[in-house]
Amino acid sequence: MIAPAKTIEPVVESERLRMTEDEFLEWYDEDIKAEWVDGEVIVHSPASIIHVRLDKFLLKLFDDFVIERDLGEVLGPEFQIRFAKLRRRRVPDILFVAKARRDLIQRNHFEGAPDLIVEIVSPDSIARDWRVKYHEYESAGVREYWIVEPAEQRVEAYALNADGQYEQIEPKHHTLYSTVLPGFFLKPEWLWQEPLPKVADVLREMIG
Repeated sequence: MIAPAKTIEPVVESERLRMTEDEFLEWYDEDIKAEWVDGEVIVHSPASIIHVRLDKFLLKLFDDFVIERDLGEVLGPEFQIRFAKLRRRRVPDILFVAKARRDLIQRNHFEGAPDLIVEIVSPDSIARDWRVKYHEYESAGVREYWIVEPAEQRVEAYALNADGQYEQIEPKHHTLYSTVLPGFFLKPEWLWQEPLPKVADVLREMIG
């Protein structure tokens, strides 16, 4: 007789899910989008159509650019990153890993700080993306952090300075230029168009 699979029952404290990291890994599957923060489990609400479309557009834009330049690998939006010292497992919308660091990609997660992360802000993640994750990614050593907030039609990007602190990347002629991906730039106006521009047209403008 085959024994039934072990079922993890999360401990609920003040309406919050609590698990050890091992329990989280056993409980987590492809149908759940959740993050583990020092024992607390944060389950994400379903994404809006605006979020989904922006994520799809930006993921393809970053991915096609990185492939064209042979710079590394772009992943998201289901792939986890693990910050062992911070006791965190996060699921960024988009992440980039430079070619020289591909060996840190594990079967189910990336171990350590990706070179670049993009988060698209949802109504339930405003504080988490603008403040909590900002400080986590800075502390973990994520070299560049982009934040896209559709509700405010706002895009900001930050790069680590020599002291390991984020400094805002100032736009030039209403355009944001990456410090991690040479030649990559983003015009925020692209993101608010309806429909979104074709990725091929944007890449043609970038790469020529």
